[in-house]
Amino acid sequence: MASSLTKDSVRPGTPGSEKTFFGHPRGLATLFMTEMWERFSYYGMKALLPLYLVAPGGLHMNAATATAIYSVYVSLVYLLALPGGWFADRVLGPRKTVAVAGAVIMLGHLTLALPSAGTFFAGLGLVAIGSGLLKANISTMVGHLYDGPDDPRRDGGFTLFYIGINLGAFAAPLAIGTVGENVNWHFGFALAALGMALGLAQFLLGTRHLSDRSSVVPTPLSAQEKKATLVKAAVWAGVAVVFYAIIGFSGVYTLNWLLVPITIAGLAIPVLVIARIKRDKELDRADQSKMTAYIWFFVAAAVFWMIYDQGGSTVSLFADSSAKNTVFGWNFPVSWYQSVNPVMIMALAPVFAWAWLALARRGKEPSTAVKFAMGLVLIGASFFLFLAPLSIAHGGHKAAAMWLVAIYFVQTVGELTLSPVGLSVTTKMAPAKYASQMMGVWFLAVTAGDATTGLLSIAGVDLNKTGIVTLQAALAVLAGAAVWMYRRKVKELMGDVH
Repeated sequence: MASSLTKDSVRPGTPGSEKTFFGHPRGLATLFMTEMWERFSYYGMKALLPLYLVAPGGLHMNAATATAIYSVYVSLVYLLALPGGWFADRVLGPRKTVAVAGAVIMLGHLTLALPSAGTFFAGLGLVAIGSGLLKANISTMVGHLYDGPDDPRRDGGFTLFYIGINLGAFAAPLAIGTVGENVNWHFGFALAALGMALGLAQFLLGTRHLSDRSSVVPTPLSAQEKKATLVKAAVWAGVAVVFYAIIGFSGVYTLNWLLVPITIAGLAIPVLVIARIKRDKELDRADQSKMTAYIWFFVAAAVFWMIYDQGGSTVSLFADSSAKNTVFGWNFPVSWYQSVNPVMIMALAPVFAWAWLALARRGKEPSTAVKFAMGLVLIGASFFLFLAPLSIAHGGHKAAAMWLVAIYFVQTVGELTLSPVGLSVTTKMAPAKYASQMMGVWFLAVTAGDATTGLLSIAGVDLNKTGIVTLQAALAVLAGAAVWMYRRKVKELMGDVH
């Protein structure tokens, strides 16, 4: 027990140490800053990405292709979180995996900074791989700093960590977006690389403050498993190289030969993963019932993220072409819209936490299913609201910036209603056998939603058309109504989870 240790025997930054970060283990400062700089680099690059893809000085693509690339990229980041967790569990351990991830992300941004269309997609791939490796493991290391799930500081520690995420996400478009749009696109991507370099440097300097558990490989691969894994990886890599070599030399290669397989994988893998868990005969009846209920939440989340993530693509591209991006007569870069969500998250998250507690004390807190229904209706409402600036633009006028701010505000309220609740219910409903994998399954809902957007864009659907926006908004509201109508059935399936 920590209470029985002497002061000299306590490792700096672990429970019981005198050195703290706002009353938390010193290691939280290391992880806070690492995540803040990683999010700074990621969200800054993401804010620039669709704008660079359509810009005459960038790759000068049409909006549908830009949206497809953006959506496939985001879906790939979340898809790779699952193998990222596996890699830490079986090969390197969380600490070394995060260090490798930071280096890969930095290299990816540097590759994006090269003024070449050929290296651009390689850079996107590297950032996606690095983000997948990091996303799955840095939160695990935050948990390692505390004395188990009952440590009273644990929730507060994750709250501070969440603030770091949003600080990075808020500052990134203001800095990287301004440099990218007003100075040089590639300088913007280089600034993202610098942000990740700062995050990696302070992670390596502060790694001594992390828990020893973060260096442990929980279930290391045996020599036989390593050999089998390497052989499988080499075979699949060889197949891919041969396939794309044939396509390339035959002269029929287009970007869709790359985007379509990733999109299909983004839709198929979530279905296959959930189906595998659902078919597991080792799960008892209670766990099977919970997984049936979880499918409702998963599908609802996929619909939510399908619309939500278009805030960075469809809505951003609309702002670039059809909005008056001014405040009191002062013009601002389009990428700055991406700072609206994180600053609202920081402002509203405490309000939501207080509201749920206040309602719980009165016995009136909405159930998980009702909160999901609320999130879906709100995300649908944000796209119904989007119809107003679309109508203004169709009339030949530029839409006011506040229309777009209002869209992001409604989406943020929806996010706070659904996203934290989804994270919580995932951990509560996970069968013991899949406890460490279920967070990756939750991220697959984002993959499925963005893959759907990508597939629509690849098919040539213009997501900025009034009819398509209306259809998506109606789908979300109807999905919310369905979850609300079947809320008692879902609650029954959840068993002892409340």
